[in-house]
Amino acid sequence: MTHLRKTNGISRRMFLAGASAGLAAPAILTRTRAYAADPAIRIGHVSPRTGPLAGFAEADDYVLAGIREALASGIENNGRTYQVEIISKDSQSNPNRAAEVASELLLGDEVDIIVAASTPDTTNPVSDQAELNEVPCITTDCPWQPYFFGRNGDPATGFDYTYHFFWGLEDVINAFLDLWQRSGVDKKVGGLFPNDADGNAWGDDIHGFPPALAGQGFELTDPGRYQPLTDDFSSQISAFKEAGCDIVTGNMIPPDFATFWAQSAQQGFAPKVVTIGKALLFPSVIESLGDRGDGLTSEIWWSPNHPFSSSLTGVSAKQLADGYVAASSRPWTQPIGFKHALFEVTTDVIRRSADLDDPNAILEAIKGTKLSTIVGPVDWSNGPVRNVTKTPLVAGQWQKGPNGFDLVITANRSAPFIATTGELKLLS
Repeated sequence: MTHLRKTNGISRRMFLAGASAGLAAPAILTRTRAYAADPAIRIGHVSPRTGPLAGFAEADDYVLAGIREALASGIENNGRTYQVEIISKDSQSNPNRAAEVASELLLGDEVDIIVAASTPDTTNPVSDQAELNEVPCITTDCPWQPYFFGRNGDPATGFDYTYHFFWGLEDVINAFLDLWQRSGVDKKVGGLFPNDADGNAWGDDIHGFPPALAGQGFELTDPGRYQPLTDDFSSQISAFKEAGCDIVTGNMIPPDFATFWAQSAQQGFAPKVVTIGKALLFPSVIESLGDRGDGLTSEIWWSPNHPFSSSLTGVSAKQLADGYVAASSRPWTQPIGFKHALFEVTTDVIRRSADLDDPNAILEAIKGTKLSTIVGPVDWSNGPVRNVTKTPLVAGQWQKGPNGFDLVITANRSAPFIATTGELKLLS
């Protein structure tokens, strides 16, 4: 940071850093700098560029290049133009590494605001580091329950420095139910929930899928939590076959689903609808499955058909997706919209902050956000809990055509303003 942070006595950050183990403590003493002639603001960014979650960050280079171009002339705030430096680091799909690079950004690079995306393995450790060090933080691309309750959030008090926008488990459950009810198949569902933050939230007996499915007359077979990167799903497959499950659902990383789906074919398990969160979001995963990718279903957070435009560049969802396809020669991916929106929101916050040298002023600007983004409205005055605001969600199916796989929106009950683009087909 090239301008001086204001401090008033001993901050909570200083107290916590002194009371906890040494990583943050010495850096507190070096957190202020002299004013420079050309003011600048630093934004830290963390995402899983490598590892099993790398599909979430596949478009990061494209998105960041577009954001840097859009902000090349700086951001206006209170009559001054601030140059913008974005420092991006790889979490390597590891929560410990995410915490480590977040600390580097907060205490070494001294960023003014930090942003992160892509599953609780990234959003939660980054947010925890920001909360500890009292630096404003905005995250996305993780259902709000694993984000909030996974960090031991209390709805009565919430958090002080960390804010999140995305949909919740209630939304993905409703989207999946809409899709399954349209299918007409028997209401017997097999659940695949890993022993991680997402899986434990999705399979939770109180807030997750079990009570919601029971309430709609669905019978869930849940064999229990499996360890991520397991190489044997025989027990789960056997349980699903015995229960006569026509539907399989869950939340899996791509390698786990590939293992499960291959072993299902080997063991003669052929459900009629397979709807998996996380793993089936990415065209690269579907392509790797060949013909067995045809007809798989998933939640859809964002697509070229979403009726939203960027507040920062003015491009539509379709233009942003088409731009990525043209630049990369790869299919569009759902995280593109949310990665772009993360910087839309951050830019808007910087523009509206009363004093960019004061983290509390940045926080007040975050709380006051009312912005139409490329993923929909972001407004923290309207959310299920403090620190969270929700974005719309639909569901759909990968269907193979003459030009490859296309993700078709087939269920939009919860967000009818996002048009359907096809009809659900049962797996053969």
